[in-house]
Amino acid sequence: MPIYFELSSRELPLTIDSIGNQWYQENIERPKGFPHYHWLQTESGLGEVVIDGKQLSLPEGTGVLIAPFVPHSYYSNQEEWRTSFVTFSGALETDISKIVGHERYIPVADHEGFSFQNWINHTISLHENQQINPVQLSIDCYVFLMNVNPVQDYRGFLEQPLYQRYVLPIIKEIETKYSEDITVQYLADIAYVSPQYLSRLFKRFLGCSTSMYLTNYRMLKAKEFLVNRPELEIQQISFRVGYHDTSHFIAMFKSITGYTPLEFRHLHY
Repeated sequence: MPIYFELSSRELPLTIDSIGNQWYQENIERPKGFPHYHWLQTESGLGEVVIDGKQLSLPEGTGVLIAPFVPHSYYSNQEEWRTSFVTFSGALETDISKIVGHERYIPVADHEGFSFQNWINHTISLHENQQINPVQLSIDCYVFLMNVNPVQDYRGFLEQPLYQRYVLPIIKEIETKYSEDITVQYLADIAYVSPQYLSRLFKRFLGCSTSMYLTNYRMLKAKEFLVNRPELEIQQISFRVGYHDTSHFIAMFKSITGYTPLEFRHLHY
């Protein structure tokens, strides 16, 4: 039952704040709701969601998109209820209602033209195999939401030569070597450009500098280790994400997430 965080930069139009599947779902009470648009789907079993005093059944293959800060709870009367979920963020997060409508919650089932479950499984597989393309992910998030409440489609700038030639190879280098002592200068040398020019390209396409993308990627991997590998100590996680000074890692983690690593771990256990 894996859970992964921030699959790409929040500066992109849309991205994933968290995603997971094969989750043996426990009872949840959120009297203040959740801060992001939240999709919950039943993989197997049967769940019950309570929103605005109304009870909604979620059989296998059915999900519900819940708007931010809408109080809700969910539970199951069966012995086992297995779920998948995804929460969305990004620069256009406040505009998601323009895509899906202004309803407080929207129940939807997988259909012949689109499977929400397959989308989640495929996205997790790409992430686990370090094959996430941030710009494509932003488009894919739009497609997901569009299938909750279809509107017109559009495409971004995936095929632009500058992105393909300079940005995409560096993204792959970061995702492969984030645990090593890599620098922006090292990344720029790989691309045969100056660090300043590379950061301008990252800012143009991803909304953040090269160094911030590297830091954000290290932090999201740290989140995954904190939640998925509870046996690892903070110092071990610090080393695994490229920080040999644990105090610096803790300070950086808190400055970005608002929590210390231990506080973040406790949120999920």
